[in-house]
Amino acid sequence: MAAWADLVRFIDREYDVTRREADEVRVRIHYSGEDVDDDERTQIAVVAREDVDGQEWVQIATPFARVGDVDVRQVLAEIGATTVVGGAVIMGEYLVLRHSLPLQNLDINEFVEPLELVAGSAELLEEQFTGGDYY
Repeated sequence: MAAWADLVRFIDREYDVTRREADEVRVRIHYSGEDVDDDERTQIAVVAREDVDGQEWVQIATPFARVGDVDVRQVLAEIGATTVVGGAVIMGEYLVLRHSLPLQNLDINEFVEPLELVAGSAELLEEQFTGGDYY
């Protein structure tokens, strides 16, 4: 997969797309609770095409908390101890977990695994630090 259009077609087939723009696709990833009575949790992930010095990249980003609602130092320590891919950034008033990949020669597994890891990690961080399911 070496073209943005190919990646978008794959995302359309495999994920719950909530919004699509020329350079951005938003998907809702669903997580079931451990118990039958648990409500389903979801996480919104933004997949965006970025240009870096003439090369196309794919950025996966998902918010998990508002900066003012959590202890950012504690959040960063948790990410450092538990997260394999992605890094935390502040975007506006939100803490966001994000990861970027070069689009050229991107294999589908090189996209799917990081997407699932970033979204799943953000979901766990959101639950741990906010107690809610806002994103």
